[in-house]
Amino acid sequence: MRKTALSPAHRRDLAQKMVVEGICSGRAACRILRVARSTYWYRGRPLSAAEEQLRKRLRELSEQHPRYGYRRIAALLRQQGWRVGKRQVQRLRRAEGLRVPPTKRKVQRRGVSTGWPVRATHRGHVWTWDFIADATVRGGALKMLTILDEYTRECHVLRADRALRAAEVLCWLERAIVEHGAPEHLRSDNGPEFIANAVQRWLREHQIKTIYIDPGSPWQNGFVESFHGRFRDECLNREQLWTLTEARVVVEDYRQEYNQRRPHRKLGYRSPMRFAFEQSPSPSSVGLRPPYDGDGQNQPPMATSTPPSD
Repeated sequence: MRKTALSPAHRRDLAQKMVVEGICSGRAACRILRVARSTYWYRGRPLSAAEEQLRKRLRELSEQHPRYGYRRIAALLRQQGWRVGKRQVQRLRRAEGLRVPPTKRKVQRRGVSTGWPVRATHRGHVWTWDFIADATVRGGALKMLTILDEYTRECHVLRADRALRAAEVLCWLERAIVEHGAPEHLRSDNGPEFIANAVQRWLREHQIKTIYIDPGSPWQNGFVESFHGRFRDECLNREQLWTLTEARVVVEDYRQEYNQRRPHRKLGYRSPMRFAFEQSPSPSSVGLRPPYDGDGQNQPPMATSTPPSD
């Protein structure tokens, strides 16, 4: 038999089905399925008028509150004067075929990593990008894109806007690459802007390997999370940003201060720019296109012929 008989009611239904299909007699079906003959021949009494009204009200409440389970439906019935228990309501709901539809878990879309999780060993080895959110004093949303070099800790992009779509994110990445050269790997979470087909296709065409962290695991992108903590503590929590234009000026000033003058403990209390200069005093152009004047942030870059001052 295809199904396993569990409850007496289920076994009785199977026995009756065997008799209707002419497989065997009722007595033989009871013996095979171990059903008492009294159970096999039992016929329930017809429902009373009160029970019919209870079932009708039960169906009405279940249709009105489709996400309520039998416990809440029983509580509503008792509030309306019905003398019922939760198990009785559960049995009646099962008999009526009423149940709370299971919640479908949304399958989170994930990017396809094309490189192994690596630790940056030189400048341009691994970049990381992410967003940080804030708001103006008037309640306007601010979404800021950060692009960071994990080895030198240089912040190549810190762009504030109301919203940033995949095409705009890709545009800022191109500007950073033109100025600083293309990274070998790019680490990010599975945000829709980072896993967009256009972004993944562009990175694949330019041979930039992607490293997508596991969902709900921000510690796997610790460099940018650490930068965001410092950025919020040293800038966002201290400033009152009234407009988007003001926000852009403030965050760009902080980016320049962070890159050129702020001592970084992990870099021996040197600024990211000084550390980068000492690592490669005469960097060669490795960008996708020849570099041009400007760093993509409407600010002139510092000269690299001499090390920047602390």
